[in-house]
Amino acid sequence: MSSGPTGAGTGAGGAAPGGAVPGGAADTVVRGAWLLSMGPAGAIRDGAVAFGADGQILEVGPAAEVIAHHPESEVVGDGNGIVLPGFVNAHTHLTEGLITGMGETAILWQWFERVVNPSGRVITREEVTLGTRLKAVEMLESGITTVNDMCCHRNLGSLASLGAVDGLSEMGMRGVVCFGAEDLYPDAPGADVFMAEHEALADRIASEQMIDFRAGIGTVLGITEELFKRTIAACAEHGWAVHTHLAEVREELTESRIEHGCSTIEHSDRVGLLEHEVIAGHCIWCSERDIGLLARHDVAVAHNPVANMILASGVCPVPRLQREGVRIGIGTDGAASNDSQDMFGAIKTAALLQKVHHLDPEAMTAPEVLKMATIGGAEALGLQQSIGSLEPGKRADIQLLDGNGPELAVLHDPFQQIVFGATPRSVAEVWVDGRKRVEASATLGVDRVALAAEAREAAAGIARRGEMKGESAYVGPLEFEKEK
Repeated sequence: MSSGPTGAGTGAGGAAPGGAVPGGAADTVVRGAWLLSMGPAGAIRDGAVAFGADGQILEVGPAAEVIAHHPESEVVGDGNGIVLPGFVNAHTHLTEGLITGMGETAILWQWFERVVNPSGRVITREEVTLGTRLKAVEMLESGITTVNDMCCHRNLGSLASLGAVDGLSEMGMRGVVCFGAEDLYPDAPGADVFMAEHEALADRIASEQMIDFRAGIGTVLGITEELFKRTIAACAEHGWAVHTHLAEVREELTESRIEHGCSTIEHSDRVGLLEHEVIAGHCIWCSERDIGLLARHDVAVAHNPVANMILASGVCPVPRLQREGVRIGIGTDGAASNDSQDMFGAIKTAALLQKVHHLDPEAMTAPEVLKMATIGGAEALGLQQSIGSLEPGKRADIQLLDGNGPELAVLHDPFQQIVFGATPRSVAEVWVDGRKRVEASATLGVDRVALAAEAREAAAGIARRGEMKGESAYVGPLEFEKEK
């Protein structure tokens, strides 16, 4: 396993007073009408960030000062846009990159049977790589520089989860990847096969400088006792952190109480899962006892408001979790449960959902949401020493939003305008570890027409092999076509 997703020299220390790394020579300065550091420097009017060719942030401060300190640097930005850290997508499923737009009327369990399981039985490593490349373009152009992914599939032996690493590495994105193992289904192979994929994924990631490994547990109710115990034992042996789903839907609580006499969060505590570093997707149906367990064990939560609304799963008690000090990031969730990887849609929905649910406009504010999408997501993944905020000594994961378009031309309040007004169209430039990945709102090095054509062909193949008739137009007529 890689020691961290940021490579050597990525610690947050070493900054001199005044917001600069002593003796650093910057290669690039990015300036904007506002720099939202999401760190100690706060929001700086007419601010800038300087970073070196090695991808380390060297200085953050007023643009005039930063530019004067680095006169040989390239200056990017005309001073009208907004500079902020790259977004951290705290939870998604890149195995779903080619199965978007199906199952809109299903609740979670129906959606598994209609969409995820049929495709998961046939998908290959190469197809996951392709879907990851496709969704990486969408993520990068939505300002996402880091993604926490759980690959879920049932094509055991194919090592399909390794395709997410292949794709992210090719696209130059930062990430954390796990295999979301579940073995409580007919004809599932023994636990050895699932453990072998965890090991293979960890080995694949070991050579990657910007990708980390976590052990994955798809769902607590979808895993046998043997595989559960072996996964926890492996975490203890190797020091693996965990990525899972918890308390996602109401039916989960009922089934867990019948099976275990308690909630899935309580069951996870009893079997020792929460003794390890855990990030859990959703955490919607939480009792006060559950919330206490999450806080006591410092379990991080990935909030996925768009997918929760599409699947009618419920509303995560984000303000309640925050009051208990629970680390919370925002995720898009998978490309099939959300149908996009648009982080701007996720952050806007996160704010609106809490406001309307609590009938309180102060239930979730723009600065709070933007924090969850940046430094909050980094904290949820334990990466806050390297990413999530613009600070000297951290890595240069940066986005520049265009201030000359209709969304951000007027900046009475930059936080509010980003959360409620910005869209992926607003993203002008993106750097990951100091390397430019988006320029003039387009991902560099990608033939979009060729990628789309390849994705269409592969998506049709998955739908046909998965016999997804009635869900995919590539297999047969859809309901609205039959009505004609």
